[in-house]
Amino acid sequence: MQTKLQLSVLDQTPIRKGSDAHQALQESIQLARLADRLGYKRYWLSEHHNTRTLAGASPEILIARLASETRQIRLGSGGIMLPNHSTLKVAENFRLLEALYPGRIDLGLGRAPGGDRITAQLLNPSNSFDPQEYIRQITDLDAFLSDASTPGTIQGKVRAIPHVDTRPDLWMLTSSGESAYLAAHFGMALSYAQFINPVGGAAAIRTYKEKFHASDQLQEPLANVGIFAFCSEDPAKVKEVQAVMDYRLLSFEKGRYDEIPTYEVAKDYEYTPAEWQRVLYNRQRMAVGAPEQIKQQFSRLAGELDVEELVISTFTDRFEDRLHSYELMAAVFELTPAKSEPGTNEAGNSSVQREHSSL
Repeated sequence: MQTKLQLSVLDQTPIRKGSDAHQALQESIQLARLADRLGYKRYWLSEHHNTRTLAGASPEILIARLASETRQIRLGSGGIMLPNHSTLKVAENFRLLEALYPGRIDLGLGRAPGGDRITAQLLNPSNSFDPQEYIRQITDLDAFLSDASTPGTIQGKVRAIPHVDTRPDLWMLTSSGESAYLAAHFGMALSYAQFINPVGGAAAIRTYKEKFHASDQLQEPLANVGIFAFCSEDPAKVKEVQAVMDYRLLSFEKGRYDEIPTYEVAKDYEYTPAEWQRVLYNRQRMAVGAPEQIKQQFSRLAGELDVEELVISTFTDRFEDRLHSYELMAAVFELTPAKSEPGTNEAGNSSVQREHSSL
């Protein structure tokens, strides 16, 4: 019997055309409430820099805000780009989050800059971009979170505070597959970014599971897959979002990081034959369609990559379309809604969401 597919959210805090960072962050708050109410498993926030199209430069700050607005969904980073930061500071940030919201915090790690190398160097002037340094950071981070005090190491002198009895769950993010080996070695969970690289996910996850070494925190391998997705019963909206995503991904590949495309721009763009080949390739990074089509695409992807959880990132011109897409996907996969507590309002009530859809 096939296990029920779990769904989660990856929020890249997109700033829509005519909107601004304040509105984008308010939309994140509303989306997190909705995802919590609908029964999504986790809500991850990405780290990006030196762009005017995304608002999420500091996932750890936004995690604290969204965790206070929700009741059961796990909150985490998808991810913290570890070479951009002091390892001790990351450990303390997430220990504090774990102390505030025990059992609900994920710490997803990546090694990409989340922008360009100049910005990464400014974020962490000691960043050498050496893969071996990244491995040392992971080792140190795990030790700080575990209160390991090995004689002769820095952890013998410095402890990450606050001390708490639980720790955030560690996830390794990968799009190339290389970090699958690190996740297996350290006994961490693995998240494959299909929305970045549609080729190699199955092999990366298979390798991870074959080479996995159990850790104190994780006894069995655990993996999920991230993908761009949009769902609507309206064929016209599906067509619009498909066109915008085609244009957006190609524009990003050309280095136009500050462009916020709209359907009006995307529908009139004439692709060269070479560009159209990239469009077709990039469509492997997304799932767009009506509910039954989304169900088929998600089920096929989960089967091919051997995972039981998909992490969904959605971009739309209209915020209400983004909300409704997550509602439809929750219904298609029969997610278990959160139970309302007596005397409280259900966070993320659909009618309330639409009242504020003009944000």
